[in-house]
Amino acid sequence: MALAALVVVFAYAVYGLTGFGSTVIALPVLAHLIPLKFAVPMLMLLDVSAFGLFGARFLRRIEYREISWLIPFVLAGMVAGLTLLIQVAEHKLLAVLGAFLLLYAGYGLTRRGAPPSLARAWCAPIGLAGGALSALFGTGGVLFAIYNAGRIRDKEALRATNAAMILIASAARIALFAGAGLLSQDGLFATVLFLLPGVLGGVWLGNRLHAAVAAAAVVKAVYAVLVIAGLLLLARSLPAL
Repeated sequence: MALAALVVVFAYAVYGLTGFGSTVIALPVLAHLIPLKFAVPMLMLLDVSAFGLFGARFLRRIEYREISWLIPFVLAGMVAGLTLLIQVAEHKLLAVLGAFLLLYAGYGLTRRGAPPSLARAWCAPIGLAGGALSALFGTGGVLFAIYNAGRIRDKEALRATNAAMILIASAARIALFAGAGLLSQDGLFATVLFLLPGVLGGVWLGNRLHAAVAAAAVVKAVYAVLVIAGLLLLARSLPAL
């Protein structure tokens, strides 16, 4: 649990700096310590707590019009993702997560220049894929961030909209996970309370660093971490396939 707390501090420092990335950083490490079906709802509750404590100041900068186009597709993708989370064996899901991390990190490390502009039609495939990944692993926020970066150029508005999408996706997952019984697992809320100080410290640190540190440099470092995490997950899960 001490190691989990350190992971949470680092992950939410990145969240405070960029407005996304907490789960995609934390989950690959926590999956080695905590069962996946426990870690996913746990991180979801921590995301909601983080936005509830620090997100009010974002409200005026959120691009609500962009969010409104994503939401219907996100909800449809979540239903599919939740079905897979419940029915598919954990080692298979970990292999999918490892492959996703490598693909996402590879995209981030090889991309050069400003994010490409995206037509609004991309809200459909990105919303569906992001919704499915949100339900499966809580990692759909990275796809939402790619879409938002292709639509929003203002730095503060982008950070606010990324954080708002994570909140909306988490709120929808709360309803879905409650219906599926994933929120009634023994020790879930006690673990969330134990890790909450790490969330507070991480977001505070990320907010302090936001003006002093180039977010792009931090994100590049995160991509390198994700490559290692993806390889470790594949090494653990592929022998069981």
